[in-house]
Amino acid sequence: MTHSDIIKSLKAKKFSPIYFLQGEESYFIDEVINEIEHHILEETEKSFNQIVLYGKECNAKQIVDQAMLYPMMAERRVVIVKEAQYMSKFEALLPYFQNPSPQTILAIAHKHKKLDKRKKKLWDALKKNAVILETKRLYDNQVPGFISDLAKKKKITINQKLAFIISEYLGSDLSKISNEIDKLALNLDAGEEVTADHIQEYIGISKDYNVFELQKALGSKNKSRCYQIIKYFSENEKAHPIQMNIGALYNYFNKLFLVKKFGKSDSRTIASKLRISPFFAGEYTAAASKYSLPELRNAFLLLHEMDKRSKGVDSRSMKSLAIYQEFLFKLFS
Repeated sequence: MTHSDIIKSLKAKKFSPIYFLQGEESYFIDEVINEIEHHILEETEKSFNQIVLYGKECNAKQIVDQAMLYPMMAERRVVIVKEAQYMSKFEALLPYFQNPSPQTILAIAHKHKKLDKRKKKLWDALKKNAVILETKRLYDNQVPGFISDLAKKKKITINQKLAFIISEYLGSDLSKISNEIDKLALNLDAGEEVTADHIQEYIGISKDYNVFELQKALGSKNKSRCYQIIKYFSENEKAHPIQMNIGALYNYFNKLFLVKKFGKSDSRTIASKLRISPFFAGEYTAAASKYSLPELRNAFLLLHEMDKRSKGVDSRSMKSLAIYQEFLFKLFS
């Protein structure tokens, strides 16, 4: 089941005695835990029937003792275990997993890693009596789609280009992205479409000076525009950290290299190979035509050098503007 499926079933009051939530992407786990923690019991029921435990501070016996208590003036108890990945002797929960209390919802958040599936008895018990969620980090190309879907759930709309800009600016931290989309939703009317002005005002991403615009300028070899943007970045380093931009530029030139590799493929094939929306395939194809393979190889070498300089290696305390300028000068020479 996906986290959305689980939340939908919880809202429909279709409960399981155990929810085991594990994996690398904590955002989806947090969403399910939030639904269980805040929407299963009424506020008047929580003081006697809901408890939150933490893996570093509890053991299996304490969890089972809480889960086996009978609910007081409520239909069920809710026991939530956060940071369960830090528990010692997690397998001691096996007897409870094999025979859980029907009056209790036990939700276990096991973040950042997965339970060893070689523990067959444990897994067999969970498969029989629990709803299991296994989360994975989204690939970079999946983040814009996540942004668009999240905006839709918040009753606003955002186009592919702006979703891409937000993803480039915020990276793949889904919790951070969710907070920023919440800001937009709070300030826009239901059904309203997000504009570049909105993301500049409420998220702080300049509509004219962002990494997406830098990539476009590089793709067209517009030197003056490139220098304008890097000057802005160097004057606003907190919002535009150089190492994050280096990573974005590496991904960009890697996509141009792949376009070269797949030659005259159609836009859908290019989009599939690059793991991007077909909406952007034409832009990458046009940009790739501006660079030869030796130039692209040189770009990777320059980015590697740029990365070292940004970390203080052989940089003679170079400021970020000088590092950007050196990269552009050598790229366009």
